Amino acid sequence: MSGTHTPSGGSPRLNTSVAHNARVWNYWIGGKDNYEVDQRVGEQVAGMFPVIRDVARADRDFLGRAVRHLAAERGIRQFLDVGTGLPTVDNTHEIAQRIAPDSRIVYVDNDPIVLAHARTLLTSTPEGVTGYIDADVHDPDTIVAGAAATLDLGRPVAVMMLGILNFVLETDRAREIVRRIMAAVPPGSYLVLTHPTYDADLGGEGNVPAMEFWNANATPPITARGRAEVAAFLEGLDLVEPGLVPCSQWRADAPSPAAVPQFGAVAVKP
Repeated sequence: MSGTHTPSGGSPRLNTSVAHNARVWNYWIGGKDNYEVDQRVGEQVAGMFPVIRDVARADRDFLGRAVRHLAAERGIRQFLDVGTGLPTVDNTHEIAQRIAPDSRIVYVDNDPIVLAHARTLLTSTPEGVTGYIDADVHDPDTIVAGAAATLDLGRPVAVMMLGILNFVLETDRAREIVRRIMAAVPPGSYLVLTHPTYDADLGGEGNVPAMEFWNANATPPITARGRAEVAAFLEGLDLVEPGLVPCSQWRADAPSPAAVPQFGAVAVKP
């Protein structure tokens, strides 16, 4: 890119001297809410691991398919989107409320740039509600308590955890976060998950050096996991077909899409 877009707003915690995941991800999917440092790191990572742009787009497309499936075919009217990221085209509330205007959505993030864009996220249909919680994924109790102010936790909720558990470096801690949040929602609720992998059969071995560079030059630190580790986040839940697959291939709109080194799954709490 030949220029730098400076996001409006701000926060005392905003640090524009170090690349940040929400802004780099925004850059990879063609957004403008990023700084020169994010562009530099994004280009370096993409040079080391060219498929990362495909991963970013596939993850975003998976979100759309999963929300449409849950709202249109499963009757879900409540969504808890943990690790929202920067708003772009077709955010969770827009997709859900297009199908069911009375849908209620709560976004969760703690990035100051995302906070600056909260007004965009907080739009809603008159029939529905959209809320926002400033909270960290490492604090599931705060997330649940905040969600309860907007969502009816006695009714099914779709818990969206796309590309967020990879920022919880300890696998046992990540599993406990999932357990705590899913324990707070009733049977008939769903977990929607994506997670990067280093599995070689999906082309994920390049994630290892790319993430080493990322962890030395950007924030927050990140990790990839193998299929068995990702599957463990879904224990006690019933997978929706086609199960745990590359997110590009989960109920794909196009025939035979290429695999990406990013797992995707939707599972229901029995």
